[in-house]
Amino acid sequence: MAQELIDIGANLTHSSFAADLDQVIRGAVAAGVTRQVVTGTDLASSRAAADLAARHPRMLWSTAGVHPHHAASFEPKLRARLEELLAQPEVVAVGECGLDYFRDFSPRSAQRAAFVAQLEIAARTGKPVFLHQRDAHGDFTAILTEHRAALHGGVAHCFTGGPEHLEAYLGLDLSIGITGWVCDERRGGALRTAVPRIPREKLLLETDAPYLLPRDLTPPPKSRRNEPAYLPHIAVTVAALRGESFASVAAASTQNAVRLFGLSPG
Repeated sequence: MAQELIDIGANLTHSSFAADLDQVIRGAVAAGVTRQVVTGTDLASSRAAADLAARHPRMLWSTAGVHPHHAASFEPKLRARLEELLAQPEVVAVGECGLDYFRDFSPRSAQRAAFVAQLEIAARTGKPVFLHQRDAHGDFTAILTEHRAALHGGVAHCFTGGPEHLEAYLGLDLSIGITGWVCDERRGGALRTAVPRIPREKLLLETDAPYLLPRDLTPPPKSRRNEPAYLPHIAVTVAALRGESFASVAAASTQNAVRLFGLSPG
């Protein structure tokens, strides 16, 4: 399995990676995960992700945005700060942004306002959007529909839905990010049904590390921490569900990531 993979969503600035981040990055490369996009979820983590990406050129890139959990802190001055980050060449997408009505850590009105603001930033900067949606499909698709014509592409990050939600997102011309959720036969049934229906040119792979450790990973790490090095395990599951080879899925997802985010060669 020497085929290259790109992890489009890894939270490498998370505290769980503080002690061994260099080892984690080396382990990913050894596993064939040669490039990664590091996720920003608020201004501080977006800055940290951009700094990390700048220290690892042609290997790491990053996103800049405010996750719906932090939407209550989204202030007008954040627009300028995010746009400053997005002007850096290693920052390739706006987000993680969207709506999360499952946790409701921020008021829903604040989530919607922050989401719209970031879609406007994406339109102005010409960067794709890195999207989060949980239990908010109706409002999420309505807002995206209103702004989609001005956007420059986007990915439904950590997609866990079934065929109906998939068709809605494909109708918005979004790419689809698949995580280790697909490896969980208990919770991932709807997703496993949808995966074969994802057009080849819309398929992206991600770990969302350190979250969403594939349930069927054997042996599981003692830390229970997910890592980019486990992305090939996800790719194998996706390939089996689609009736394709590992090499075919790896090649497609890599080409799609390069195209969406404008990544330079690894």
